[in-house]
Amino acid sequence: MSSPKQVIVIGAGIIGASIAWHLTKAGAGVTVVSGSGAGGVATPNSFAWINASWGNPEIYFRLRIRAMAEWTRLAKDVPELPLAWCGGLCFDLPPDRLEAYAAEHSSWGYGIERVDAKRAGEIEPNLVAPPDFAVYVAEEGVAEPVATAKALLADAERLGARVIVGAVDRLTLSIGKVTGAVVSGETLSAEEIVVAAGAGSPAIAATAGIELPLDTPPGLIVHSRPHRKLLNGLVHAERLHMRQTAEGRIIAGSDFAGGDPGENAEATARELFAVTKAALRGADRLELDFHTVGYRPTPADGFPIVSRADGVGGLYIAVMHSGITLAPAVGLFAAREILEGERDVLLAPYALSRFAQ
Repeated sequence: MSSPKQVIVIGAGIIGASIAWHLTKAGAGVTVVSGSGAGGVATPNSFAWINASWGNPEIYFRLRIRAMAEWTRLAKDVPELPLAWCGGLCFDLPPDRLEAYAAEHSSWGYGIERVDAKRAGEIEPNLVAPPDFAVYVAEEGVAEPVATAKALLADAERLGARVIVGAVDRLTLSIGKVTGAVVSGETLSAEEIVVAAGAGSPAIAATAGIELPLDTPPGLIVHSRPHRKLLNGLVHAERLHMRQTAEGRIIAGSDFAGGDPGENAEATARELFAVTKAALRGADRLELDFHTVGYRPTPADGFPIVSRADGVGGLYIAVMHSGITLAPAVGLFAAREILEGERDVLLAPYALSRFAQ
């Protein structure tokens, strides 16, 4: 009987946690390394929207739809996941573009309902100004980001993984293949290494001679103090995207990825929170608690990088902006590719090698 393949997963955000869980579930010996502990850096600043919504080509839509289905599968395996299929109401586009989006995605099988102001008011009764025209997707949802990553890592530990908090100084190599990682001065050995460290990934990959074309634009999100229920699901209004968390906080950004914090993030946060409060009926006692500015790991062409790194054996890269939506599918597909050499067809467009062409 062969011994389990030893894999180091660098990153404990939603992507690293999912890959670590899937690898451990499949029988690998997994060590998760994170400089910030469970939850990572980008994940706590996520709007946490699970969707296959607008602005993407059909091939990427298919990956996102599969990922939504994988969330349901994963929730059966890890019942502690804070997952809610709360639906999403969108009117953050001019009517003609909104209709074009609805028509396109409906033809692809996405469950879009066109709604008027009366129906929008039924979906979200506390909107001060329900839109005359919006689209609603009941199958969209959220996964509370930090709690989800922590639940996956806790279950991975139960299955035998170990989680280490420490800074990755560099990767170690021998004859063109990774052999491990130096973590806070200590060398850890592994047969495979997964770099899923979000905005920190390029610096880590560079120690193995791999260049990751990654942008890290900032995104500001405001968080209220817990409040009685005001929102049923996700609301995407013009320059105001908001939802209410499981603990009752209203979180909002000028878009779902968070907006430009400007030169004075605190002032931008106060202005955004005032707009949020004014948009909701019954929000007189809603109070701003804090704001976050997250740096979104965004590959240069906007699409995920999920693949082996050509030229360096045993090195796998998994970085993307749509981490919450894609996490369960990326975890499943990456684990299969690492352990069985099987690359899912849905990942075909997202190899790192595309940037070398």
